[in-house]
Amino acid sequence: MGEIEGVTSSVVNLIKQTLTIDVEKEAAASVTKKIEAIVHKHEPDVGVSEKNAPHVTKTYLLSGLNCPNCSVKIEKEVEGLSEVVSSNLNLIKQTLTVEVTTSAAATVGKKIEAIVHKHEPKVGVEEVQSASRPAKENKEKDNSKIMIIRLIVGAIIYGLGIALTYFANASLAVELSFLIVAYVILGCDVVLKAVKNIIRGRIFDENFLMTLSTIGAFVIGEYPEAVAVMLFYQVGEFFQSIAVKRSRKNIVGLMDIRPDVATVNRNGELLIVSPETVAVGEIIVVKPGEKIPLDGVVVSGESMLDTKALTGESVPRNIHAGDEALSGCINISGVLTIKVTKAFGESTVSKIIDLVENASSRKAPTENFITTFARYYTPVVVILAAMLAVIPPLAFGGQWADWIHRGFVFLVISCPCALVISIPLTFFGGIGAASKHGVLVKGSNYLEALNSVDTVVFDKTGTLTKGVFNVTDVVTANGFDGSKVIEYAAKAESFSTHPIAGSILTAYGKDVDKDTIKDYKEKAGHGICAFVDGKKIVAGNNKLMVAEKIEFTPCDKVGTKVYIAVDNTYAGCIVIADEIKADSKTAIAQLKRFGVDNTVMLTGDDEKIAKSVAEELELSEYHAGLLPAQKVEILEQLDSKKRKGKKLAFVGDGINDAPVLARADVGIAMGGLGSDAAIEAADVVLMTDEPSKLVDAIKVSKATKRIVIQNIVFALVVKVAFLVLGAFGIAGMWEAVFGDVGVAIIAILNAMRMMRK
Repeated sequence: MGEIEGVTSSVVNLIKQTLTIDVEKEAAASVTKKIEAIVHKHEPDVGVSEKNAPHVTKTYLLSGLNCPNCSVKIEKEVEGLSEVVSSNLNLIKQTLTVEVTTSAAATVGKKIEAIVHKHEPKVGVEEVQSASRPAKENKEKDNSKIMIIRLIVGAIIYGLGIALTYFANASLAVELSFLIVAYVILGCDVVLKAVKNIIRGRIFDENFLMTLSTIGAFVIGEYPEAVAVMLFYQVGEFFQSIAVKRSRKNIVGLMDIRPDVATVNRNGELLIVSPETVAVGEIIVVKPGEKIPLDGVVVSGESMLDTKALTGESVPRNIHAGDEALSGCINISGVLTIKVTKAFGESTVSKIIDLVENASSRKAPTENFITTFARYYTPVVVILAAMLAVIPPLAFGGQWADWIHRGFVFLVISCPCALVISIPLTFFGGIGAASKHGVLVKGSNYLEALNSVDTVVFDKTGTLTKGVFNVTDVVTANGFDGSKVIEYAAKAESFSTHPIAGSILTAYGKDVDKDTIKDYKEKAGHGICAFVDGKKIVAGNNKLMVAEKIEFTPCDKVGTKVYIAVDNTYAGCIVIADEIKADSKTAIAQLKRFGVDNTVMLTGDDEKIAKSVAEELELSEYHAGLLPAQKVEILEQLDSKKRKGKKLAFVGDGINDAPVLARADVGIAMGGLGSDAAIEAADVVLMTDEPSKLVDAIKVSKATKRIVIQNIVFALVVKVAFLVLGAFGIAGMWEAVFGDVGVAIIAILNAMRMMRK
């Protein structure tokens, strides 16, 4: 850029994807085109637009779009329009979202419609105000019915033509007339697409391959094989359509958590309204059997909640006044009155729907590779087929018809449908399977990345531990009973608002008669002295024991210690600590079995407590006493030590974890109790706050990768084998049909296994 006349300086910021230039005034008008030319010389697919130009986001509903291959082509061509800054096609939602310059906002729709209809003439294109997808299922069902009728009628006519020839000794003209009619019924749309694409300069696609090979088969006299290839190709396309619809249905099924209405109390009257119209602070009523429409706090009522849609857990959860109620849960028993704390757009149910629906937008490296592979693979194979048909008879002699036939067989086998269709389907299924387990993955790129994780870094409080302080142990002395030690401590602490006092009162579990407490004194940094039922109670740390000249035995257990003395006699010690979650140890052990070699804990807690937790959970290492910025530094050190090709994941729940979540290869947030900032920064959300959900996520990731590799290896091995057999004349059109359609159907069925995980 610096070599352009008039440009005095240029800086590229790769993180922000911006180019900032200083340009002389007289050169400003002409410099943009020169910059665009330089960028495209190095990176042809990179979009170039002036940052200060205002942009508009527009969303189009593409009703009836089910082809993964076509969706990739549409997305790429739309992004290639000069007025389009970015383009994203979501096959699950059937939406195309584009960012365009304001000046072109009114006209870009026609260009987009033309691109869509170039690839899929029957797909409806409609601009919508939001990315939410209206119900358009009837049209899709009608298209499916038409396709089924075409396949049945075409197959029957094809069968009659063959039967008349072999069993009634009909003439070739009769057979040919039946086969041509069958071919037109089955393949007219394919041939039409191929012709249109050739006119537009797009030659190398599956329509071209099928048209060329089947018409070529007619030319060389292979009439039954020509119709059979088209019939089975259309059967394969139909299977593809069913697979995409089923995948969409599974993921849309997860969206059933979206509430349709909310019952709101306004001026003493219960009104049924849309959840979007309910404001923060309003009171809603949720009856048994209804979904909770918005996040809030229970004001009155008690019930059991079915949280399976959010967490994947089938065990109902009890809820009562003061508890947080999350939208999307189903109220099972009692009537709940809830004060709304979040608008519908910010509620848990909205965020989950958005995460799942948009997950397919972020493609895995394997998906991108297959798309690129198919783009170059098809023209190479067509060229090889042409060489196979022409060079041998020219160089060595032989029957032209035989070699041309081999060339057409080569073309049929070569179609990359098995890979182009099955790989995205597998990732769709993987994202859906993870959601069923209460794990939300924001993109197939993150799902694939989980497969390569060998270092997992955990926050401590709220992630590996419960984040709630409780009495974990009571050490008694001088004949005192543990329950009495708790009772004396609770009564002494009953006037205190300190969290330690709260945990002791919770452990006591009874109401305290404060009239029995006299001469209450709180000594800052030491503890409390008070008279309870006429007895002097001292409750505090070791400094208080020393100050009161009470002989005591220091406790070496991990946690905060409260020493208790009754009438100057040491009664015992209460240990208060943050409890380790029930499944943390199991989760760490299972992660190691799944190839996670390095498990690390980062915490702001003190060294002794951190060491205790790390040893109990058998972590590889830990770092204590850290500030948020120090956590990022430690994470970067760990990242630099990971093995080549491996990924580092960070699991956290607090707002202070957001920077570390964003820095990790895979950021994983505890979603149930996690902060909004952590969930926004994360790539994966565990809805139940259980570390073991990370193991479920990795299991799904590995299963997804396994099926992807199976499909790639199976498709390539079979195709290569059949291509070699076809080149040597051993494989004919029937084998070619299996090599294309058969492989595609098997790969699709294999991909659909992920939907049942």
